[in-house]
Amino acid sequence: MALAFWAYHVNYDTQDRVDTLRDLNREISSLNEGLTVLNAEWAYLNRPKRLRELVNLNFGALKLLPMTPEQFGTVAEIAYPTPQMKPISDPIEVSAPKEDR
Repeated sequence: MALAFWAYHVNYDTQDRVDTLRDLNREISSLNEGLTVLNAEWAYLNRPKRLRELVNLNFGALKLLPMTPEQFGTVAEIAYPTPQMKPISDPIEVSAPKEDR
């Protein structure tokens, strides 16, 4: 009798998990469709011709001009911060044990 109950329980638990998996797959499919629509919309809105027209339309307010090579810098021009070294206050901090020398 216990074996029949166990089999019954496992069967319904399995069916519940299959239903959950089916729902998740349906949700993933729906989200993928939405992502496809968003990608298509993004591509449509970022067409070079459309962007050029927007720049020309709003030139008076934005003064947008095409980028030129002079506007780019080199890596050598980047000012990196110098690393802050902590002062050595105790000579033991930097000395190695005799067996390591």
